[in-house]
Amino acid sequence: METESTKPHPEEVPPAPGAAGMAGLLATARQAALDAGKAILEIYTSGDYGVEAKADNSPLTQADKVAHATIQHHLQPTGIPILSEEGAQLPFEERQKWPWYWLVDPLDGTREFLKRNGKFTVNIALMHKNAPAGGVVYAPWLGTLYYGAKETGVIKETKGETVSLGPSTQSRNYEALRQTPGLAVVASRSHLTPETEQFIRQLRDPQLHTIGSSLKFMLLAENKADLYPRFGPTMEWDTAAAHAILIALNRGVYQTDLQSELHYNKPDLHNPSFIAF
Repeated sequence: METESTKPHPEEVPPAPGAAGMAGLLATARQAALDAGKAILEIYTSGDYGVEAKADNSPLTQADKVAHATIQHHLQPTGIPILSEEGAQLPFEERQKWPWYWLVDPLDGTREFLKRNGKFTVNIALMHKNAPAGGVVYAPWLGTLYYGAKETGVIKETKGETVSLGPSTQSRNYEALRQTPGLAVVASRSHLTPETEQFIRQLRDPQLHTIGSSLKFMLLAENKADLYPRFGPTMEWDTAAAHAILIALNRGVYQTDLQSELHYNKPDLHNPSFIAF
């Protein structure tokens, strides 16, 4: 947990990293995610989860806590502030001054973790003011890791195999996309709301795929899905790392006006409903 003495002041935060600096920061975040994933898997395979209930009745496991501590250990030396789901929730008056910060979900898909279906991720985003600049999404049970930024491109690693994910060569038009029959639509496995179902019914013969955590976004990143609508509650740390990867691939995560991308570091860290494509 950060203390007042270890939290960097805004004037101490490094300036824009540039391509080489971004690559170095992503390498740090990648290793943080890998080590957090290793710690998560040790608890996952043990079956001793130490489940507690948060104030909002969402589950908190020992894996969430250990992953948070592991990631913080790696990221603190960068001198960039850390905003984590399992860390201290700092007041907006302080964090609004940050030009750069890390936005972390140590275990995205805790319900998937508890269901033992393997569809959970570690999410680490490097943020610039109100937007994602770089991201790491790691699915430890699947052995699959994605990371990248505009400056570096996007890499997928799977059990020793590394491939580069190419960006979309043209802007995707939502109205044209909506009229396309047979779209692959991805939705939350645990949070499929009536509003989301109503949206999907407006499409032409959509093919629905349900999956947990940030893996929904990664299906878009790999061109295995066309749309991800989410009409229901999410937090900024749920989306930021994957959002950064989609931005690097010329995709986006849009508010329901279909013009404005998700905005971060708000006084309230809840996201509005969104559509990713």
